[in-house]
Amino acid sequence: MKYLEGPFAPVTEEVTAFDLPVTGRIPAELNGRYLRNGPNPLGVEDPVVHVWGMGQGMVHGIRLRDGRAEWYRNRFVRTPGFAPMVHVIEHARRTFALAEAGLPPAELDEELNTVGVCALGGTAEGFTAGAHSKHDPLTGELHSLAYMVGQTFVQHIVTGVEGNVVRATGIPLTRTPFLHDFALTENHVVLWDTPLGFDGFDCRWLPGHPTRVGVMPRTGGDVRWLDVEPVHVSHTLNAYDDGDSVVVDLVTAEGPFDPADPGAIRPVLDRWTITPDKVHQQRMDDRPQDFPRLNETRATRPYRYGYSAAAALYGVPFAPEGPPPDDAFTNALVKHDLERGTTEVHGFGDDEAVGEAVFAPTGQGEDEGYLLTYVHNPRRNASDLVILPAQDFTGEPVARVHLPVRVPLGLHGNWLPDR
Repeated sequence: MKYLEGPFAPVTEEVTAFDLPVTGRIPAELNGRYLRNGPNPLGVEDPVVHVWGMGQGMVHGIRLRDGRAEWYRNRFVRTPGFAPMVHVIEHARRTFALAEAGLPPAELDEELNTVGVCALGGTAEGFTAGAHSKHDPLTGELHSLAYMVGQTFVQHIVTGVEGNVVRATGIPLTRTPFLHDFALTENHVVLWDTPLGFDGFDCRWLPGHPTRVGVMPRTGGDVRWLDVEPVHVSHTLNAYDDGDSVVVDLVTAEGPFDPADPGAIRPVLDRWTITPDKVHQQRMDDRPQDFPRLNETRATRPYRYGYSAAAALYGVPFAPEGPPPDDAFTNALVKHDLERGTTEVHGFGDDEAVGEAVFAPTGQGEDEGYLLTYVHNPRRNASDLVILPAQDFTGEPVARVHLPVRVPLGLHGNWLPDR
């Protein structure tokens, strides 16, 4: 079972380490915490039927301040049942671990200890903030598209800057979808209803179910549904309004998709331009990649740069240009210049497992900042926090912070700067 081995293998201990060694120089302007969540299943009874996303969440974090790596911590998210294992965010000056499918968030303290289950984004119908809740950088509000197993509707939930729910809009569907991510613009919410969904409590690909894209005003109202060819939608890079159209950049893959084997697909980067009567689909990059991120200050608006990962999850060779040669990267980060239609690739070694990288802005320019990601260092059998300058993306990292332990390949996280 590969999702319990190699770069996925769970770690058994919670570790705290101070004054971490560094190769290079940590930029002095990076003051804050880099946190990342992911499943860390222990005591799996039957590895043959194990699902990677099912397991206790574990948050890994590094505290940077004044050019130093003050501490590294990894902590289990300690809540009953399946603890939130998908994402970790900050809102209303509090830190939350997020899950999906109706599992409530958990609040964490500054040192990643679990405070308890909480009702961030909680509504009267029992929904809470979903896995890919998104901040609007213009308003500070948190937007969630939440689903719950057994319910044939989802909710768009808006949580205000102080943590209170200011609006919740129900969107009726025909069954419970697997709605891992969605898109948000200044004026619209965009969601997808694909063949991947719940048949009872069993999540599976239903070939007869259509794929359709829904566009709803952020303030609520009717959803405009448009049909597209069957496809699996992985993650959203960004979305924005363009006159009467909505532009969504996202990662898609041909179905069927098996939730028990997420690495079996070949995800690519697409652009969907949604006009009043049609979804125009354009392939932006046909090389395998996922975990797209951007400078979040540009979220919901037109933007130029996006970043994705040729992640160890998929293990597919990724070439800078043309067909992959024998020495193509199987672990790489990619910078997309969406205005010029060009890419830059920062490759890592075959055994240097890399996943999502997050952008830490340090100035007003869209690519003025750094990419942060955990990378497995096979020479030490431990992980490094790699800090890449966005404006010298293919160059050497400005710093590698050497962790005392390995960080398993996981899911999503954020840079939480000091306020």
